[in-house]
Amino acid sequence: MKRNLTVKGLTALTLALAAPVAMGEVSVEEYRAMLADKDANPGFLVIDQGEALYKTKRGPKNASLEKCDFGLGPGKLKGAYAQLPRYFKDTKRVQDIESRLLTCMTTLQGFDEAEIKKKLYADQRYNESNTELEMLAAYVAYQSNGMKIAPPLKHPAEKEAQKVGEAYFWNRHGPMDFSCATCHAEDGKRVRLQGLVNVYNKKDIQATMSTWPTYRVSHGVVRNMQHRMWDCHWQMRTPDIDYGSPATVALISFLTHQAKGGTYDLPGMKR
Repeated sequence: MKRNLTVKGLTALTLALAAPVAMGEVSVEEYRAMLADKDANPGFLVIDQGEALYKTKRGPKNASLEKCDFGLGPGKLKGAYAQLPRYFKDTKRVQDIESRLLTCMTTLQGFDEAEIKKKLYADQRYNESNTELEMLAAYVAYQSNGMKIAPPLKHPAEKEAQKVGEAYFWNRHGPMDFSCATCHAEDGKRVRLQGLVNVYNKKDIQATMSTWPTYRVSHGVVRNMQHRMWDCHWQMRTPDIDYGSPATVALISFLTHQAKGGTYDLPGMKR
């Protein structure tokens, strides 16, 4: 009798402990369903702001960005983001959307790159609005919405960037001896309620890369992939990685190639 009571007690305790977990899972699913509502995505407002900036004559040269070449020719935006990162002859290096915007803002508009880099991201701690660079990236990227992820891999520099990016992905560094692979190379990993993408799982990485730039609800702003690279390094407690650097572009190149064939669904919206 005493044993039966113990079993019954343990069963009741197990059910009691499982209930909050089950409720938590339901809450997470409801939350994710709300995030999937495109009509409620504030990122569209940022895209509109980016379009206005793109078409406005600004800077020391009083020029717009309408002649910026993102790889398909000056001023051709449709499908350009879907084919980034890629090699550019004028800079003689592989560039992603953010580093390419920096090139155009400095060469076409005359802005100083060092001045631009003084404020790259909105700081959610102070309820700041998106920076101009974030707005522009969101607008240019949106012109590839609904298109397949198709970065080229023909030029030797593009092949090198992809290989260097994967090597960097596995490289352990920093005070915690972490690599990107520590969190993102296996199925089923999570931090608290947040599932972690496995970049070697085609479905996972396509679902992730196809929704960047993305509106981060917890930040109240749109974030781009360069911010994601910076934030990951910050979480690993490593020194700030330089915006648009060969290291970040190589890493983004690797991730984008892993997601090749996925369809862009922009703007994304995440927790």
